[in-house]
Amino acid sequence: MTDVRVPILMYHAVADDPDEATRALSVPPGAFAEQMAVIADRGLTPLTTAELAARWRSGRPLPARPVLVTFDDGYDGVHRHALPVLAGHGFPATLFVSTGWLQGPHDTGGAPDIMLDWDQVRELAAEGVEIGGHSHSHPQLDQLDEGRLRSELILCKEIVSDQLGSVPVSFAYPYGYSSRRVREAVREAGYAQALAVGNGLARRAQGPYALRRVTVRRSTSAAEFERLVEGRAVARTFARDRALTKGYAMVRRTRRAGRLLRRPPDRTGRAAPE
Repeated sequence: MTDVRVPILMYHAVADDPDEATRALSVPPGAFAEQMAVIADRGLTPLTTAELAARWRSGRPLPARPVLVTFDDGYDGVHRHALPVLAGHGFPATLFVSTGWLQGPHDTGGAPDIMLDWDQVRELAAEGVEIGGHSHSHPQLDQLDEGRLRSELILCKEIVSDQLGSVPVSFAYPYGYSSRRVREAVREAGYAQALAVGNGLARRAQGPYALRRVTVRRSTSAAEFERLVEGRAVARTFARDRALTKGYAMVRRTRRAGRLLRRPPDRTGRAAPE
């Protein structure tokens, strides 16, 4: 059981009529209810991110047929549509919030759709939804300098702690982008584990700061969802995504290298580090 592969489902919005910016990653409420019924009917056992990582860290065995239900950003539909379904099945889940996007005193504007407010987040937490961090303003963390990277991680953690009275221990990288430097910063900020994307099954060998997830989209069919939770044909399902990701990763590395070359040199004559 040491090489168990776990499907970690990545959702975003749950809405019938989402904003155009979130439509592709927005699952209709009816489809979400059907997907949770599939999990129940097949006898899968949902866990929170913290519980999965803690079991892998300690060596404790996982329950039969584990699966994770996770949500990114903090859209209103997670409370309005997803929570009643999760509660009806008694399923835990994890919500990763971008604190600067949520409605309330820390809202910086720029959210792509209707977001949760903090009362709703507290209700989700009371119903067994783990609340994790997803940065403050949802930037591409691997493109930030050290100061802003640390600020994004710490501010998110402090706001969640202040609003909920408990410290978030799990993190998800905005856009799924990370690097060794970002993963180390997340660890130093006090998060115990973090989720990427990767569109693959999670394994203990990936390490606690690079656990993979699979994307659930508006276009995800019932048959495709069944294959995802069963861990079948995942690589084939996301073959196009992986090809695009590899190509874009090269572009982004080139962009960051260009920025480093443009930075003024330090006293050794080398480009000052970010």
